[in-house]
Amino acid sequence: MFLELARPLTFFLSMLSLYPVLVAAFFVPGTRWEERLVGALLRVALAGCTCLMGGLVFSRPSPQNPGGEPLMSTLPVRMFIWAMVGMALLFALSWYLEEYFVPLMQHDCCRR
Repeated sequence: MFLELARPLTFFLSMLSLYPVLVAAFFVPGTRWEERLVGALLRVALAGCTCLMGGLVFSRPSPQNPGGEPLMSTLPVRMFIWAMVGMALLFALSWYLEEYFVPLMQHDCCRR
């Protein structure tokens, strides 16, 4: 019974732990990409630990799945991996746009 309650709880905790990573990587106004990267790395480690613990709960044997499940194929771990891949791609794109296209967008009317 405890396992059936722990699985949804750890899944939602895993999702909630990924939210601060997204906020620290993209939605901190007035910071450069280096500062956002440093701020997000600690949150990535915390989210990784939370998703790993959720994956351990999901990999436990249950009456429906007596053999258990490999840790890397559990839902919280896969969600963490896909979220990190997606956020890394978006972060690299935002860095590239900030460095190479934003300076080109400054017009003479906006300069002081």
